[in-house]
Amino acid sequence: MKQRLTPIQWLICGIAAIGFAFDIYEILMLPLIVRPALLELTGAAPGSPEFQMWVGRLFYIPAFAGGIFGLIGGYLTDRLGRRRVLTYSILIYAVAAFLSGFSTSIEMLLVLRCFVFVGVCVEFVAAVAWLAELFPQPQLREKVLGYTQAFSSLGGLLVATANGLAVTYASSLPAISGFGMDVQSPHAVWRYTLMSGVLPAIPLILIRPFLPESPIWEEKKRAGTLKRPSIAALFAPDLRRTTIVTTIMFAMSYGAAFGAIQQIPQIVPGLQEVRAMTQGQPVPAARAIEQRVSSDVVKVQEVGGLAGRVLLAVLAIYIVSRRKLIRLFQVPGLILMPIVFGYFATHNLQWLYVGVFFAGLCTVAQFSFWGNYLPRVYPVHLRGTGESFAANIGGRLIGTLFAWVTATLAITPDRAYAPTKVALVAAGVGFSVYLVGLIASFWLPEPGAEDAV
Repeated sequence: MKQRLTPIQWLICGIAAIGFAFDIYEILMLPLIVRPALLELTGAAPGSPEFQMWVGRLFYIPAFAGGIFGLIGGYLTDRLGRRRVLTYSILIYAVAAFLSGFSTSIEMLLVLRCFVFVGVCVEFVAAVAWLAELFPQPQLREKVLGYTQAFSSLGGLLVATANGLAVTYASSLPAISGFGMDVQSPHAVWRYTLMSGVLPAIPLILIRPFLPESPIWEEKKRAGTLKRPSIAALFAPDLRRTTIVTTIMFAMSYGAAFGAIQQIPQIVPGLQEVRAMTQGQPVPAARAIEQRVSSDVVKVQEVGGLAGRVLLAVLAIYIVSRRKLIRLFQVPGLILMPIVFGYFATHNLQWLYVGVFFAGLCTVAQFSFWGNYLPRVYPVHLRGTGESFAANIGGRLIGTLFAWVTATLAITPDRAYAPTKVALVAAGVGFSVYLVGLIASFWLPEPGAEDAV
């Protein structure tokens, strides 16, 4: 018999979808704004040691902060409840996202991006646990988790669109001043893009606190049978392999995204077609062209990511083996990464559009895989903690480190060659992390017939 959702369940799915979209909206701001923000706040030339150092710091330090506090947030999700932690995480990153548009120094921007990541990392883990327990029927849960996470890619499309709108209308918007101090470029596109992050949070803040708590968690809490979560329990003999393998594989999924795909806005300015568009243009106009084209490429990549998430949601219902399911995306990605970044990204803009679509499809689909897989392999009292360990220690701490690896290896004194070197390094990093992830998949435990309780 086909299961129908009630009105309140539809509302829960809608709010969860907005939440997942907002998470990615915040994270994918940085690739779009990092180049112009650094040019304004540091004055360093792309490819120089100072410029690449700050690229690495802005990608990795916020992710490191998010990973540490996200792990704590996962523990609090198991201790205090899913709904309460969700509400406070939204407030943290909504306020920080808005204030980051007023940054008057690179250090200020870095600190505020740390707060954004803390909120995002906590929100993801709490939301996945919340949804998995609100929809305990296996097939319905797979559909809900799969399709709501697909909206994450809509967040990427929205932030690319917001950046494109800022490019078009920035000069007509009110000038920005940073806490009483003048800023160098009060109509800078990157500032408006950052500030737009507060908008999707409004419906979440207004509605999510009034939605129901996880019934399974609440029942166990009320009955006094909810066990105390601990990180050490994740390494008990029955969970050790699950924890280690999922952490490694989650890290490699994020490594492909941060070490390669999110470097696209730094790569695009080096393409011959883009250089031709900017030739003879004043510096502000040239930068606006580079940002617009970069935004267009990112949109295509996010459409590919959306296609990957939807494809994963469909296949997850029919393919029983989780190993087989994730390899359907790992094997093509392993082949694509060196081709897309090693050749398309250095030779032809039109082929890059095609390549990033499929690179996004293979990589982003894996994020939805983990959202479906992890709730099935940890019991209720460890669900938030276990998901958080894989997502935050693996994804945020280890996986995002590959952005720093790419930025460091791409240092060059030749400013004109800098985008090409980023592309070549990204090709090597992308291939390497895909290979490690594929090898690790041979040890990935298959969930039991019944979910852990």
